[in-house]
Amino acid sequence: MTLTASPRTRRSPGLRSRRRRELLRNLAFLSPWLLGTGLFFLYPLATTAYLSFTRYDGFVSPTWNGLDNWRFVFRDYPFFWPAMRNTLWFVVVLVTLRIVAGLVLGQLVISVKRGNSLLRTVFYAPFLAPPVAGTLAFVFLLNPGTGPVNTILGHVGVSAPSWFNDPTWSKPALTLLALWGVGDLMVIFLASLLDVPQELYEAASLDGAGAVRRFLHVTLPHLRPILLFAVITGVIATMQYYTEPIVAGQVASGQIAGSGNQFEPGYPSGSTLTLPQLVYNLGFQRFDIGAACVIAMVLFVLSMIFAAFLMGRGSGFLTAED
Repeated sequence: MTLTASPRTRRSPGLRSRRRRELLRNLAFLSPWLLGTGLFFLYPLATTAYLSFTRYDGFVSPTWNGLDNWRFVFRDYPFFWPAMRNTLWFVVVLVTLRIVAGLVLGQLVISVKRGNSLLRTVFYAPFLAPPVAGTLAFVFLLNPGTGPVNTILGHVGVSAPSWFNDPTWSKPALTLLALWGVGDLMVIFLASLLDVPQELYEAASLDGAGAVRRFLHVTLPHLRPILLFAVITGVIATMQYYTEPIVAGQVASGQIAGSGNQFEPGYPSGSTLTLPQLVYNLGFQRFDIGAACVIAMVLFVLSMIFAAFLMGRGSGFLTAED
């Protein structure tokens, strides 16, 4: 009795060869993404995680010191927890108000029948201003002594705050600055609002739904993936909030950092101190790169937790019906 190979056995080498070619072809198409992700994300992330367990000043080779940097940051570094509270405050308040303002402005532009192109330009233009220039303008406008805002408030009998020079008002002043540049969200929401089918509004009106109910039951469900996108990107961007508070603190205090002049961030009284400012202060001003990497890892973990939580709550960008 002779044994012959089955057709399945005879085809298996050719099948394996074809699958190998398909795998190599797919890897070739993915190679730009794989190379970019490896060089600009995975390698820096792994290096940051490693340096967080070392003593490193940027000049001599890093030496392993275990959890010393982590204990120093969480237990002994006095600025970490105030910066954490300020960062979370900005994440909650600033992101929420920017989304609400962007949605309101988008709805306003749609409701205006004449001149809406001009309104779009006026609301979007501040977003194009460089962050440093916008911050300098706001510090001038809200100057407690000579700023036009406080001058106008004084003429109408309102007690004007000190804004960037007052720990109570410094974060609200930065929030006003962020709302001034809300044009990016306005454009995103405007495009999504224009995409809502008018038939749904007409059907809701025939059912007796008013403006509020139409917004809640027609507009918001359609905007759900856009809102989720805006929240996630807003949280990640706010976790990296650095330029505006550092520039506002320097200009309002009159201590412009330069050659031979080191500025301690967080003016006034640490009220505008954020975690990214600590990364820069520790890593590039005090050359404690190990501790700076600890705070960078904290920022990364917090961003991933926020993103995972929001994606879980939103069940992805599309609903089951989509």
